[in-house]
Amino acid sequence: MTTPSAGPLAGLLVADFSRVLAGPFCGMLLADLGARVIKVERPDLGDDTRGYGPFAPDGRSYYFARVNRGKESIAIDLKRDTAQAVAIAREADVLLENFRPGVMDRLGLGYARLSELNPRLVYASISGYGQTGPWRERPAYDAVIQAMSGLISITGEPDRDPVRPGTSIADLAAGLYGFGAILAAVRARDVSGRGSHVDIAMFDATLSLLEGAALESLADGTVPARVGSMHRSIAPFGAFTAKDGQVVICAGNDELWARLCTVVGLPQLADDPRYRDNTSRMSHLHALIADLEDALSANTVAYWSAALEAAGVPSAPVNSVPDALESPQTADRRMVITSGGLRLPGQVVKLSGYDDPLVRPAAPELDADGDALRGEFPRGAIVESDSTISTQ
Repeated sequence: MTTPSAGPLAGLLVADFSRVLAGPFCGMLLADLGARVIKVERPDLGDDTRGYGPFAPDGRSYYFARVNRGKESIAIDLKRDTAQAVAIAREADVLLENFRPGVMDRLGLGYARLSELNPRLVYASISGYGQTGPWRERPAYDAVIQAMSGLISITGEPDRDPVRPGTSIADLAAGLYGFGAILAAVRARDVSGRGSHVDIAMFDATLSLLEGAALESLADGTVPARVGSMHRSIAPFGAFTAKDGQVVICAGNDELWARLCTVVGLPQLADDPRYRDNTSRMSHLHALIADLEDALSANTVAYWSAALEAAGVPSAPVNSVPDALESPQTADRRMVITSGGLRLPGQVVKLSGYDDPLVRPAAPELDADGDALRGEFPRGAIVESDSTISTQ
C-alpha cells in the first residue's frame, strides 16, 4: 500500500476510476498533496497509458508513471464485479471518473446510486463535452476537443494550415478545473454534510482558455485569424528573429516600448506616429516587426536577452524543452522530481508549512494493492451490474 506524503489533503480518500490523461492528471494533483488515491483499472491491460511511450529501460511508461504516481492500484472488471467498486466508493470522499456520460450509470456506479449509499461523496465526472447537451455522448480525445473548441483554428502562422498546439491542453485544462472543483465541492461538503456531482467538460475548459480570440468573436462576430507567435491585441509582443535564433519580447505598454527602442538603437521609433501608442503599433504591425528584426539581426539572442533584461524589458530566448527542464529556476522550484527512479515533472502547488519533496512515491504496478484493498473494502452483498455493458 502506498503511504501518501504529508500534505494538506491527508485523510482524503479518492476512488479514481479515470484513465489516460485528464482524470489521472487530476488525481495526481490530489495525491501529490497528500490524498490517498486508489486507482481502479481493468484487469490484464490496466490503463491504456501503460502502453504509451516514452518507456524506461525496464519497460515502464513515463506517461503512466507521471500522472499516476503515489496512487494504489486495484484491478476490477467493472462489467462483472461492480460490488467491489461500490465497496470502495461507499467509503470514499471523492470518486473521479472520465467515462462517457451514461456509462457509469449503466454499470450501477452512477452518481444517483452512489450518493444514496454515501451522501457525503463528491462525485467528479470529467468528459469530452459534459453531462448535458447534444454532444454529450460523442467520443473525444484531446485533439478532437481542440478542433471542436476552435483552438486549432487559431494556432499557427497566418499563411499556413492550422496546427495542434504542442501539448494536450484540453486534457490538462479539464484536469486542472476538475482539481479545483473537487476541492470546492469538498469544502462545501464539509459545511453542508452532503457531497455533489462535479461536471467538468474538456470542451468547456478549452473554450474558456481561448481568451482574446473568443473576446474578438463575441465583440463583433469576427472569425479570429492565426497570428503565429504574436499577441492579438498588444505590440510588440511575441517572438522576433535575431542573428542566431528567436527572442521573445513583450513590451506591454508605452514605457516598455520606449525602453525597447533605446536598447535596439532606434530611440526615434518611440515617437514615430506609426508606433506612438499600442493601437498605432497594432495598426502597423508588419512594419514594426520589420523594423525591430532589422535591428535585432545585428546581434545574437544571448546578447539581446541580456540587454533587454538589464533594461527591464520582459524577454526570453526560445528555449528547447531540455533547456527549460535543466534550468536553475526549474531546479530551485523543484519542478523535476524523482518517482520510482524516473525523473518526472514536479508539483506546481507550493504551500508554506508543507514539504515539496524531490522524491515522490512511484506509480503502481497493475493490481499491486489489489489483495490488500479487497480485504480493506470487502464486497459485501451488493447486486452486480449487467455484464454486457461496454465501458468504451
